[in-house]
Amino acid sequence: MDAAEDRLWWYRGLHANLLDALRDGDLPAGAPLLDAGCGTGGLLARLVRAAPGRPMVGLDRFERAAARARAKAGVPVVVGSVDALPFPEATFGAIVSADVLCHRSVDPARALREAFRCLAPGGLLVLNLPAFRWLASYHDRRVHSVRRFDRAEVRGLLADAGFGAIAVRHWNSLLFPVMVLRRLRPGTGDAHSDVSVPARPLNAALAAVVGVERRIAQLGLRYPVGGSVLAVGRK
Repeated sequence: MDAAEDRLWWYRGLHANLLDALRDGDLPAGAPLLDAGCGTGGLLARLVRAAPGRPMVGLDRFERAAARARAKAGVPVVVGSVDALPFPEATFGAIVSADVLCHRSVDPARALREAFRCLAPGGLLVLNLPAFRWLASYHDRRVHSVRRFDRAEVRGLLADAGFGAIAVRHWNSLLFPVMVLRRLRPGTGDAHSDVSVPARPLNAALAAVVGVERRIAQLGLRYPVGGSVLAVGRK
């Protein structure tokens, strides 16, 4: 992840979609933002560049990842769990969390209640999650992911935690058939994860496809399937 997240087409698409959701969320100027489960800091660094001057904090349960995130983003990164956020109530104007609730160490319902607690009234939560249980594969095992989600399930989890104004959609949709064929093909039981950068022409082509999909989504089109679920909820 540390080596790939600044260049890999999937991370570039993920970060762009999350930034779109935050911009569309009409955050109050200067409201602090938390990247909950920031990993090695690729998204956090992108957020810092996109919103200079906005207070930002990262959190990750692993000190090694937190140290890399501090170096990349140049902002505070706390070691802790999304299941028990070490922050007072109503601290943040927005919380973003990318592919964290699927991790084996996380209780999704508890983590969402903690996010709700730490958001200020009117604050925004933006989530990315892997889609479809039947798509679980070698990749999930390699990245310690033990759950995948459908849209209705995500909507229900957000509502149960207290969130309103919930919007849930798929992305990584145009490449979804390729993803299915790759993940479910025979003989991949001991394969590495998909977190590696392909040859430059292929990486650029895949990034271009995701970019086209994103521009279409900005016009209001919602895809029926996709490799990921992007969800937004308001406190």
